[in-house]
Parts: sequence; C-alpha cells; structure tokens
Amino acid sequence: MWLFNQFPTERVRGKYKFEVSSQFLDHLRLSSVRLNSGGSGSFVSPRGLLFTNHHVAADCIQKIGSSEHDDMRDGFFARTESEEIKCPDPEVNVLLRMQIVTPQVTSGVPSGAAPAEANRLRKANIARIEKDCTDKTGNRCDVVTLFSGERYDLYEYKRYTDLRLVFSPEFLAAFFGVDPDNFTFPRYVLDISFFRVYENNAPAATPHYLKWSREGAKEGELMFVAGNPGSTSRLDTVAQLEFQRDHSQSLYLERLAPRIKLLHNFSGQSAENKRVAHDLLFGFENSFKAVSGELAGLREPQLMNRKREQERKLKAAVAANPKLKAEIGNVWEQVATAYGEFAPRLKAYDLLENGPMGSSLFRIARWSLRLPEEKAKPNDDRLREYRDSNLRSLELRLYSSAPITDSLEAVILTQYLQEMEQWLGTATPAVKAVLAGRTPADAAQHYISASKLKDVAERKRLAASLEAVRQSEDGMIRLVRLLDAPARAERKFHEDTVEAVETTSAARIARARFVVYGANEYPDATFTPRVSYGPAKGYRAKDGTPVPWATNFAGLYKRATGRDPYRLPPLWLERRNALSMSVPFNFVTTADITGGNSGSPTVNTRNEIVGIIFDGNIESLPLAYIYDDLRARAIHVASQGIVEALRNVYRATSLLDELMK
Repeated sequence: MWLFNQFPTERVRGKYKFEVSSQFLDHLRLSSVRLNSGGSGSFVSPRGLLFTNHHVAADCIQKIGSSEHDDMRDGFFARTESEEIKCPDPEVNVLLRMQIVTPQVTSGVPSGAAPAEANRLRKANIARIEKDCTDKTGNRCDVVTLFSGERYDLYEYKRYTDLRLVFSPEFLAAFFGVDPDNFTFPRYVLDISFFRVYENNAPAATPHYLKWSREGAKEGELMFVAGNPGSTSRLDTVAQLEFQRDHSQSLYLERLAPRIKLLHNFSGQSAENKRVAHDLLFGFENSFKAVSGELAGLREPQLMNRKREQERKLKAAVAANPKLKAEIGNVWEQVATAYGEFAPRLKAYDLLENGPMGSSLFRIARWSLRLPEEKAKPNDDRLREYRDSNLRSLELRLYSSAPITDSLEAVILTQYLQEMEQWLGTATPAVKAVLAGRTPADAAQHYISASKLKDVAERKRLAASLEAVRQSEDGMIRLVRLLDAPARAERKFHEDTVEAVETTSAARIARARFVVYGANEYPDATFTPRVSYGPAKGYRAKDGTPVPWATNFAGLYKRATGRDPYRLPPLWLERRNALSMSVPFNFVTTADITGGNSGSPTVNTRNEIVGIIFDGNIESLPLAYIYDDLRARAIHVASQGIVEALRNVYRATSLLDELMK
C-alpha cells in the first residue's frame, strides 16, 4: 500500500519491466477520489462522472430512497443529467498535494517531555498547520500520521459536496450471493454505481479522468489499484496485536452480534422496516465477517510466531547498536504497559466515547452538544474533529437532510443502554442517571420521543449557541449531556496513555526499523490515498483445488437457483440471451488491499480502467497484519463485464457513450 510520493519504481521495473513514471502516478492520483461514506472511486469522464461500488454508494441510495421508490431494491438510471438525484451529505476528496511536515509537527516538543504532554504539543502544532493550509487554500487539509508518528505529511484535498446518482443496479445484481458469498471467490456480482460531481450546479470539469479500456482485464496482466485503505496493523508491536486479539476485536464482535440479530428481527416485521434497516444491517454483517477473519488470523499461531520472530530480530539489531539502543530505549515495554493499563477501561471507552453503533440521532446529538463547546476554545485546544480545518466536513454531516426512522433508532439505542447496564453496572453514576429507574427499552423510547433533532433547523439552532444546547430539554441532547463528562474522561485517558505512546514509543520503533532495514517500506494504512499493484492471477485453495483468475456470465446463471441468496432480478432473467456468456465478470489479482479500498479503480499499464475493487477473498483478511500473495486475492468487477451488462441488460446507451468516448 504505497504512498504516491514514495512508490517503489525500481522494484516494479525490475520485476515487471514496466516504468512507472511520475506522470502515470500523478494522473492516477488526480483521477482517484475518497468518499466520506467510507470508500474510494475515480473519475471516468471529463464531466465529473464518478465510478465506485454499489456498496459504497449504498449510503446515498438508502437516504434518497422511500417506500414509493426503493432504489436499493429496484436500481436506478438517470438517462439525462436532469434526472440525476442529489445525495444528502456527500463529501468527495481528490488529493492535490503532499508535503512532509514532520519538523513543523515536532517543533517545540522537548525530547524529554512526558508522552501525554508531547502528544498535546504535537496536536496543537497539527491544528495550526491544518488551519493555515485551509485558510490559505480553501481546501481540505489533513496532517496524516505515518509510521506511528515517525513521519507526518500534510495532504491537501479538493473537496466536492454536490454528488448526484446516475446509475445503480438492483441489489440482487450488486450483491448476488449476499452474506454467504461475501469474502469468497469465485464471485458473480455487479457491485458498481455511477455518480456525477457538480460544482455551482453544473457538472464539474474533471480533466484528470481514467479512460475505459476497450480490451478489458487480461490474465497475467500487471494492474494498479488506487484507493484509500482504511487501516492495517502490519507495523504494530506484538503487544498491540495481542491487545487486538484478546480485547478490542473480540469486543467489537461482541457488540455487533446482537445488533445483527435485532436488525434481522426488525426487518422481518414489515417491508418498510426491511428497507430502512437494509444498509445498516448489510454494513454490520460485512464488518462482522471481516473482523472475524482478521481475528482468526491473529489466533493463528503461525502468524503470531512470525510477528514475534520479526520483533525479536529487530530488538536484537537495536541491542547490537549501542547508539541506537540509547536512542530507542525500552520502547517495546512502554507500549505493552500502555495497552495493559488501557485494557480494563476498553469497554467504558468504547461505550461512552464511541456510543451506540448505527444511531444517527445519538451522533447528531453529540455533535450538536460538543460543537459550540469546542468552538468556544482556542483552535489548538479542540478535539480534532471540531478544529477549523474539519468544521466544513462535520457540519455537512450534522446538517444532513437524510431521513431518520424512530423505530429503528429505538432498537439500536435500547441495545446500547442494555450494554451500559450490563458492562458498566447500574451503580455507575452515568448509567444510573441515564436509566433513572427505567428499563433500557423505556429509557430509549423516552429520549427519542422527546427529541426534535430530526429537524435540521433545530440542530442548527442548538449547535450555534452554547447556552441553548446547555439548557435544552431535548431528549437526545439530555442523554448525550449526561454521558459527556465520563466520555471525555475516557477519551482523555486513551489519548494520554495509548495514543501518546503510539506517537512516541511506537515512532521510535519505526525509526529503529529505518536504521536497520532502510526506508524502503510503506506505512500502515490510514484511509488516505495509496497505490498497490499486482497481476491478474488465480490460485490454489487450501485443499489444492485450482481457482481460476476470472468468472463469467455462464457461471452466474449456473449458480442462480431462483431462491435467496442466489436469485437474479427479473431484468437479468428476461435478457439472459442477450448476454455473451464467456465475457469475464469478476476476477482476482494479487494487489494489496483492505477495507476502504472498495470502489478503487483498477487500471492497466496504460492507466485505463480494467476493473474496480469490491472485495477480497477470505484468505486476504489476515493481510491486516502481514502481506502474503500465496492465496490472498483482491476481487474486482471486470470492465468488459460492466460494459456487457450496461449494454445488454440495462441498455444504458447514454452512460456507455460517455464512458467509451
């Protein structure tokens, strides 16, 4: 997962005999985007046409849908620009410039400062750097922590906030096989969508865009993937990995499992319940399967033994270098101590600061409460999400017109209050105050029914006045107000212990790696733009069965049983004979990806679209911790399969004409 400004050109030239020029990388970077719904995408025309996954687009599709027009179920196609539908709260980022700012971030931080104080000083410097950049350019500016704080880069993004849906297939086509086939291969899905980015109420001019390959994906061909991988832990210490294995990952699954069951029950009560819960349930199930696979990797003795051996060798190299040993010190022990101190407080931190998974009302209430409180402070002293450089993004989400369903919120909030009751105890002051003698279900209903936060104007009124939000009797505001002090306390403890050590001790470990192994490594993923590469290549399953590099439409219809989850939309059955059965549909490569790469464009050596990332196989999930291309594969929708479906199933002539110009 290489940085665009630190790409291994010589390595690619040596292995694949292809010269990756700076022009190639610049064009790929400026044609690629990050979406705030949690994925990636790319421009594929000079008029702002944007290509991504259906499951990345689902956030918008869910929000613009209704009981009368279920675009998630039925699909959508705007045959003219006037028919394109605006998304409620999108943000699309294009990385314009990168600059190393490590000296500015570490300026004024004494070498002997305690970790918590050093962390505070660095954060203040970061806030000033981001604000200066935003004030000067008007763009989004983020200081990105790389190599655990050994390096800091300033990323400047062009921001688009007018995004309109152009095309999305039916859910049954986009997610054929649904959860049983998720993270598997062979696959047969059309997990794609198209948007258009607008500026000043007109299609945006996007001179950097990726042309569509007329030949499509080929077996053995070298391909590049540009996207925004979310997070990896490949450079973590053994202590950090053991914390994930024994605590954080297990807790995440423990919270997800009952929510999935509750949402299935909720969805089964009516067609409308199923529609409004659809995107949330799909996301929960996807996350559960992904984290389960990662946790399985951490529980695999072979993987952990490899990590322990890597750490042992690095420690030995440091010990053999007196100067380096004096500089690095006992950093591994410091990291282990910090995580050991945090482990007993993990549940409280997760519940109080992260809040209820999937609750729009809770999230809006917390933003409404904290925004005026944080804005009253100097910019350098604010929580990061409330700094001047981040306010436009936060307000975009806070004032979104996306619909909120009270009955769904009640299910989510009830489960959250049950967790607080169970894990923190009814004697805990925060829990006692929140429940006030009620059952979790009654308390959830009480807070939701007394809230007006579905009204955007009310959010704006409260968020604009510290006095108004502190005196508000709104139900959800009262709930987050009761939890705010203990939540802030848990966040501060996390920042002063774990976060502080991660950006002091862990940074020293990264420095040791540079001294011992050189600077030819890539940092762990940070949901910022990266580029990876690899050939289209099949593999052998664990039992030795060969898995081909690609599937085709013949395989799709062979797998379709007419029953869930292998049921095709009526249009696909009606127009089956119009399709060429041998055209590649989905395929795999050895490209290095993880969550956040969804929607990443896949290009050939001519920088042409030959596919789009939508998943990885089950063997790829432990790649969060260590890369291996023996069986791990990235899964793509093939460009020629997309054209075949658009032309012969959807007859989307206007869209095809724009793509193929």
